[in-house]
Amino acid sequence: MERYICIHGHFYQPPRENPWLEAIEIQDSAYPYHDWNERINAECYARNTASRILGPDGRIIDIVNTYSKISFNFGPTLLHWMERHKPEVYQAILEADKISIERFSGHGSAIAQVYNHIIMPLANKQDKYTHVLWGIKDFQKRFGRFPEGMWLPETAVDIGTLEVLAELGIQFTILAPRQAKSVRKLRGTDVFCDVSGEKVDPTMPYLCSLPSGRTITIFFYDGPISKDIAFGDLLKSGVALANRLISAFTDYRDWPQIVHIATDGETYGHHHRFGDMALAYCLYHIENKNLAKITNYGEYLEKYHPTHEVEIFENSSWSCIHGIERWRDNCGCNSGMCISGMNPEWTQAWRKPLREAMDMVRDTLIPIYEEEAPKYLRGPREARNDYIDVILDRSEENIEGFFERHAIKNLSREEKNRALKLLEAQRNAMLMYTSCGWFFDEISGIETTQVMQYASKVILNLEELKGISLEPEYLKLLEKAPSNVFENGAQAYEIFVKPGRIDLLRVGAHYAVSSLFEEYPEKIGIYCYTVNNEKYTRIEAGKLKLAIGKSHVSSNITWDETLVSFAVLHLGDHNVNGGVRNFISDEAFRNMHDEIKETFDRGDVPEIIRLMDKHFGTNNYSLWHLFKDEQRKVLNQILYSTLDNIEGSFRQIYENTYPIKNFLQSLGIPVPKPFYVAAEYTVNYDLKRILENDEVNVEKLENLINEVKKWPLEIDKAAIGFVASSWINSIMSKLSQQPEDIELINKIEDVIKLLRQLPIELDIWKAQNIYFTIGKNLYSIMRERAEKGNNFVRKWVDVFRKLGYYLQVKVS
Repeated sequence: MERYICIHGHFYQPPRENPWLEAIEIQDSAYPYHDWNERINAECYARNTASRILGPDGRIIDIVNTYSKISFNFGPTLLHWMERHKPEVYQAILEADKISIERFSGHGSAIAQVYNHIIMPLANKQDKYTHVLWGIKDFQKRFGRFPEGMWLPETAVDIGTLEVLAELGIQFTILAPRQAKSVRKLRGTDVFCDVSGEKVDPTMPYLCSLPSGRTITIFFYDGPISKDIAFGDLLKSGVALANRLISAFTDYRDWPQIVHIATDGETYGHHHRFGDMALAYCLYHIENKNLAKITNYGEYLEKYHPTHEVEIFENSSWSCIHGIERWRDNCGCNSGMCISGMNPEWTQAWRKPLREAMDMVRDTLIPIYEEEAPKYLRGPREARNDYIDVILDRSEENIEGFFERHAIKNLSREEKNRALKLLEAQRNAMLMYTSCGWFFDEISGIETTQVMQYASKVILNLEELKGISLEPEYLKLLEKAPSNVFENGAQAYEIFVKPGRIDLLRVGAHYAVSSLFEEYPEKIGIYCYTVNNEKYTRIEAGKLKLAIGKSHVSSNITWDETLVSFAVLHLGDHNVNGGVRNFISDEAFRNMHDEIKETFDRGDVPEIIRLMDKHFGTNNYSLWHLFKDEQRKVLNQILYSTLDNIEGSFRQIYENTYPIKNFLQSLGIPVPKPFYVAAEYTVNYDLKRILENDEVNVEKLENLINEVKKWPLEIDKAAIGFVASSWINSIMSKLSQQPEDIELINKIEDVIKLLRQLPIELDIWKAQNIYFTIGKNLYSIMRERAEKGNNFVRKWVDVFRKLGYYLQVKVS
């Protein structure tokens, strides 16, 4: 009988965007990357678009887009981030699906995912429907086709969820083996056989009959193999992985067996370094040795329809042995910290009160939406379901098109604003149930405070729309949620959520303060806001800077808008004092402008501050109120001169003590530690500066590396490795534009040879991809020309092969 293998990867990251900015702010824990999405993309998502197949000598012999050979789903919110920030990777994933359609008999390997990562059995019926529909529409927009299958977050399932999938045209989903309750043949028997305890045979699909009369196919993945891939050492060897998959076939089965596994996609590269390569080689080995046919679920299902029916355990999942209790109670499941002994006394008793607080917010919103939305929208539920079209395209033209389809009349700007707020409240009320908020061990963790921020947005929307404040009741419920770090969940909310709220005045303050340090055009986008400058005056006197102006600030999401006036004073260093308020009148603005400007011209700083208090009252702002990325950028500007002075001092010590260091070294006497500190700071500084320049001075680089080895010196491995890798990848991009430049090839080789002497890790993944592509497109042509006696080309072939040696890529 035929043997098939299918590997499924569930690629997902929890939303990390600041809900008020719709963007991820800098995360220092992801250093040297900007944030964790960026880091995991580099370690996993990008890697699998161009994974390496290594030959016996450990050099790259092929580079493949693994997504085209596996089954996969990406969380819609992750793809939304990737489309904006990593478009090359995003496009490679879409292209992989197109390739898989050709490879797998017209069936694409990508399947959809429920829009947000919520636990579907805990959602109400309307939310179930909207999440599935949004997931389908998001998939169609990106992949250009209807999805055959859909991934359920945490594979959490109940019959109501399967009904929605089937109603909306989804053919299959994937569950864990312990979620199968009983099975029977579709023909010949009415008796179901118990398969609880993971006794279900995972090598065939099963039909699940639903109360509505609809059906849906379920694939139960191979549990033991999936577990060993995710948590064991199977990804240490592609051959070992292939052999383990092949071992799951048995001769006693008389049907075309499908051995399939499912894990988090991040397993391949992020959780297990080089896991992407093990996966790629596994597939290569299976195909090369003709051990089985690689397939995806859609292709297999078209060839082989289910012969058995299954009953499932409702309210079950793949990551909680208690079903779905992990997301609504203190069931004992945790992220492993307690088990490992780090915090054995920690409790997750906060999970139930947190869900009760979220349910209170949602249940308050439902009747308000049903009461208010009909004032602006015909068919409020249909409008909510179609709101995904706005989420996918926030352009004003697209939003106007949405209102043309759904508005009950020609709405005013203010009415559109209220309608958008109602719809955004609905969106955030769904986002606040993101499963990660309950998954981990502590209520003050970043995943849980993230979902609290979504709830806070809903609370704020309701306050603006109806004048009611749910926050006191919300906090009262959170007081019942015990924290392992703080007094309770309410305290965590007050510390981490409430201070982060952003309104249009805060956006205006960000613009005003940052304008002291950066020239802005008349109109500028600041995250999901737009600022139009109507009047702006900036003057300087020595180290003092003053900016006075009025600007129109608007939200691109809800179309909120206001006119603000401001005055900000930079006293030097980090000392900034500013006032921002809603615009009152032209006369009030003119008086404020003239009084503060005239006082600045006199150099009377105390009086300027007094006037700011007079005109702006308590609406005071400083560097603290800048959004994180701009705040870091401004502080770096402020610190530049200080760091420059420090660098000069260290350099002077380094140069002045060089002769005595040599003398001490010649006598075998230890060099004093302060000398080393100055040397390490200076050499690290110079290494970074050289490698940040496209035109690397090879001689100076060699001298610095010799210094590192001579003393020896500790270097900043992460920073130097990052800038060195960036230089190699950048210069290889240049080579791709002029691949016959022998001088450039020699320079790249020289630099890589030198860098290999440093104790750093080079991420030359992109450089290898470029080299491989050049080799594939050009090498054979050049070699033929070389064989005909062209000396220049012969030299090119020689230096190109040598570069391949240092990049660990084999050309043929």
